[in-house]
Amino acid sequence: MLLIAGFSGLLPQTTKAQSIADCITQLTLNYQKLASLKNILNQMYTGYQVLNKGYNAVKGVAQGNFNLHEVFLDGLYLVSPAVRKYPRVSDIISDQAALVSEYRKASGEFNRSGHFNPEELSYMMAVYDHLADASLKNISDLAMIMTNSQMRMSDAERLTAIDRIFLDSRTQLSYLRKFNSDAGRLAQQRAVALGEKQIVQSLYGINP
Repeated sequence: MLLIAGFSGLLPQTTKAQSIADCITQLTLNYQKLASLKNILNQMYTGYQVLNKGYNAVKGVAQGNFNLHEVFLDGLYLVSPAVRKYPRVSDIISDQAALVSEYRKASGEFNRSGHFNPEELSYMMAVYDHLADASLKNISDLAMIMTNSQMRMSDAERLTAIDRIFLDSRTQLSYLRKFNSDAGRLAQQRAVALGEKQIVQSLYGINP
């Protein structure tokens, strides 16, 4: 205002009055603009606070859901009593134990029988080795399913996997028994044939 008063002395009276009025008008406009800007800044700050609170709220909810999801997934690592007591588990173990015991016994008997040549015995051992490897895989898979913190599976998924292993192990045991039965029948036939041959040789005095 002092500057306006100083300049007003240098201007004509009409011009002076007009300049003062213009300055007052400009100051009024500037004040209105400043007030409007201040109001806009307040609105922006308020909006920021709302947005920030909303963001934190959404973030909190999302974090809560994530934690809940993690708890659920961690629960899938745990083996429930229902799975541990599932009868198929003991059936699988029994089948695998029987498979190993029976193929070892059979392989020993066939080797000692003298009714199979080396190529036949080698083939038999290849069959037994294949069944033994498959048996070990089934036991390993079962151990993974039945051990905590190994696999993320629901109870239903674990039971389905156990059923699959059971069917596989039962098929292996059935195949082994049929294979041993067929080999045993062949060994018996050869033993009978050899006995008959020896009888004939003995009757006719034929040296082998």
